[in-house]
Amino acid sequence: MQLRTWQQKIIDSFPSIITKQRRFILKAPTGAGKTVLASEIVERFFKDKKIIVLCHRLVLLEQLEKALSAKHRVRKLTVSDSGPAFDDYEILLSTNMRAKEVLADAVPKADLIIVDEAHRVSPNGTGYKRILDDFDKNSKKEALFIGLTASPERRTGDQRDQLHLAFDAIIDCANIENLIDEGVLVKPVYRPHFVHDLELGNIDISSGDFPVAKLSPAIIKSSMIDYAIWSYKEEREKLETPPISAWFCADVSVAEATLDVIRQHGIKAAIVTASTPIGERMKLLAQHEAGEIEAMVSVGVLAEGWDNPHCNIIVHLRPTLSKVLWGQSVGRGLRSAPGKDKCIVIDVSSNWSTFGPVEKLEWSLWSHRRSYMQFMNRFSWIGQQQDDEDTPETYLLCKNELANGTRCSHIYKKDAYEDDTCPVCGTYAAIDIYKEQKLDSTLNENGLHRLFFERVPKVFEEMDLSIWNSLGGTAWKSANEKEQVFLAFCLAFKEVSGEKTSTESDYWDVALAAEARIRGYLVKNKIQIVKQMEFDLDLIADGMFAGTKIRTLQAHYGISLCGTEFQESDREESERKYQKAIRIAERLAVIGCSPKDNLPYFNARDHLASL
Repeated sequence: MQLRTWQQKIIDSFPSIITKQRRFILKAPTGAGKTVLASEIVERFFKDKKIIVLCHRLVLLEQLEKALSAKHRVRKLTVSDSGPAFDDYEILLSTNMRAKEVLADAVPKADLIIVDEAHRVSPNGTGYKRILDDFDKNSKKEALFIGLTASPERRTGDQRDQLHLAFDAIIDCANIENLIDEGVLVKPVYRPHFVHDLELGNIDISSGDFPVAKLSPAIIKSSMIDYAIWSYKEEREKLETPPISAWFCADVSVAEATLDVIRQHGIKAAIVTASTPIGERMKLLAQHEAGEIEAMVSVGVLAEGWDNPHCNIIVHLRPTLSKVLWGQSVGRGLRSAPGKDKCIVIDVSSNWSTFGPVEKLEWSLWSHRRSYMQFMNRFSWIGQQQDDEDTPETYLLCKNELANGTRCSHIYKKDAYEDDTCPVCGTYAAIDIYKEQKLDSTLNENGLHRLFFERVPKVFEEMDLSIWNSLGGTAWKSANEKEQVFLAFCLAFKEVSGEKTSTESDYWDVALAAEARIRGYLVKNKIQIVKQMEFDLDLIADGMFAGTKIRTLQAHYGISLCGTEFQESDREESERKYQKAIRIAERLAVIGCSPKDNLPYFNARDHLASL
């Protein structure tokens, strides 16, 4: 078959990729054709070889079986299967928990293992951990472990459950904007509203996201569903093709309430959840694809493995702190189809203002227990746009009162429309979100960046290093919790390499190696850093001036460390060191440091024993 440009590029470079990498993720957007790419890799490079294909859901398994069976002997593993693997077939399809004995026999024999939706891989979980351990210990020397996903990130604080422990690199195959230009995907057109009466501020998010038990009553109590149907009725009338929509809800109670409202407006709709029998689910989805059902309301089953290219409206009613959930669900509407030139994304959950457009999302192989804290402010992305040094952008929130008594609450960019009137209600009654929400109440990273590169060389030039170089022990021993964070940043800037890194995995290899050395220094010298709720950039800025939070001794000793590195590194190296040092200091602050550290990259007990 004719491959797309990005697919052909990966096929052409595949021999080069596997000379450098053995465990890697192929990252491409939802709808780009990752399954086709996997089939082509098998056909070109692993014909008649032994292959395992893993995924976590039966519906995904069905799709993969259909794609691969055309040219290969395929067996779908069942729970009751036993006996030797690859007996009369070369491709074994399985969910990761099925028929453990067969999989245990298959892994050492396999030439290739492919994992679909690889962001689901849990290196510390009961299912994938067993397979990863088998691969590391028993696989063929030349065997490959390849993941496929649009969102290579796990939002978890468990340092033993990070994607970097399963994969060594991410191969960025294609991005959404390029695929839109090529006609593979259609452009998303966002209609975001800030639902003013949705109360999320008092919900405990220590679990890493809004607990559904607390979130769902808040949604039903608010006007979120009313906003969604109001926006939907307007947008469906503007389409040139029949409206086919997917509605993403937090739980069954929200989905059922949403379904009732949709039907009240004369729109044919249905609901699918994880408890919907697979046969009934497939029937409903087929009717949806055929246009017999206009609105499909779902709970947790359409974000992955569901493909209806005719879907041209996404309605998001699920506030979340997960970029993965936001990106995966919106991506379901971006597949191209005849007559379809865009997908309307109605967001009444503040996910657009929190994370930004899905085509702009950035991913990380490592996270920490408080990495989601930045998204507590539901205007996080908008604040970042205003803070941008090069192209600051201002967003407005329409407060015009509608006939039904609610506010318009549409979010739009300043200067994008004549006289800044709202494109939804046609009035000007807007406020500047940045100013209203005080998103600049704390120092942002751009401001700190400017301060650091201006202040350190200036102060360092006037320092007597013969004095300050000898005061490290005293500075650390007398430091309070805030000063420890400042010193951790300065030590990280000194320790981390400024070398260029070509992949996300390489970046974190360098950063974590430096973090391990810093932890070793702290543990050896009996210095503990207490876990903190969040990382305060103001502490580092305060140290640049020996201000009110960071005392003179700690401030000047820290600057002496950074200034020495400025002398030995050029601007580009210093820039790379600075960016990594911020991440390392953040991790040390929110994870803490103690003689009980037991991390994949640093074990305090082993380190002390080696001294």
